[in-house]
Amino acid sequence: METIIDNVTALYSLGYKGFWGSNKNLNFPEGVTPPTESEIDAEVKRLQAEYDAQEYARNRALDYPDWGAQFNKIYDDGLTKWKTEMVDPVKAKYPKP
Repeated sequence: METIIDNVTALYSLGYKGFWGSNKNLNFPEGVTPPTESEIDAEVKRLQAEYDAQEYARNRALDYPDWGAQFNKIYDDGLTKWKTEMVDPVKAKYPKP
């Protein structure tokens, strides 16, 4: 998987606010003890694992027809056909891990 989580995202997730700078050169307000590099790295890994675990959901969202087509299917053919012909094939293609 491609890494998309950076240190800034991890810091926000850890509850830090008011810092500034770039991804590797961060500054914190006076009186704020910055997290250790290992704490940041652990949070980056946790967030990345969470993101990777949701790949199936992102793929499903891209594969489902737009809402208008789905509503038309329900109106024309009913919920059962909508589920079996539109929803179930996408869920089968991208199963939950």
